[in-house]
Formats: sequence, structure tokens, C-alpha cells
Amino acid sequence: MTTILLVDDHDDIRDMIARQLQQRGFAVATASNGLEAVLQTAQVAPACILMDINMPELDGIEATMQIRAADTEQRIPVIALTAYALPDDKDRALAAGCDAFLPKPVDFDQLFQQISELIGEESPQD
Repeated sequence: MTTILLVDDHDDIRDMIARQLQQRGFAVATASNGLEAVLQTAQVAPACILMDINMPELDGIEATMQIRAADTEQRIPVIALTAYALPDDKDRALAAGCDAFLPKPVDFDQLFQQISELIGEESPQD
């Protein structure tokens, strides 16, 4: 089963996105901040990471840079998900190593299309 790591500091947003991913047949691992995301990435080896940008402990930009620095075997795709969808925010996320940038609220059709493009497969229920 394809595992997605979902990183968001808001429980309700994390739960809503996790349900959508699970309904599409993905296994979901979660983290509530960037520090947990770095640790979970090493433990879970997800096929893709959905990374919130504004979080406590370690923000999504710094977490992505740490994941990229440690990711020597493969390049795990990272999709930045953020309510702060200004051009500068997108540029910062992409410069940190994110592969894609999607605004919140999440358009799930767009999200699943992006996941499919980045991991090279359709969602399990497609």
C-alpha cells in the first residue's frame, strides 16, 4: 500500500485530509509539526509528503530542507500545502525543495492529480 506522510499542525485539517487520502486507498502516516515530519520520514519512508508550511517546532520550509539533506537514496516528493499562497511563499517552498505548491483549502482533485504525477502512479482506487 502506498503511504503518504501528512504534516499539519491543525488536528481538524489533518483528519479531513487523512480521510480523503484513505478513501482513495492510501495508507496515511501523520505528523503535527516539522520536527515530527523529519523523524517520520526516516521511519516510514513515504511515497509522498504533504507538508504544511506554517507550523510550530520546525516550519515546513526548514523541515523540507532537512528531509532533502538526509534523503540520499531517493527523492521523496514533497507537496507544500498552505493557506499562505502568495507568490513569495511558493518561491520559498520550491527553493527549499518542495516539488509542488497547493493552496488551502485543498482542492482534492488537484491534490490527487499532483500526487499521481509525482509518484508515477494513480491513487490505489483509480
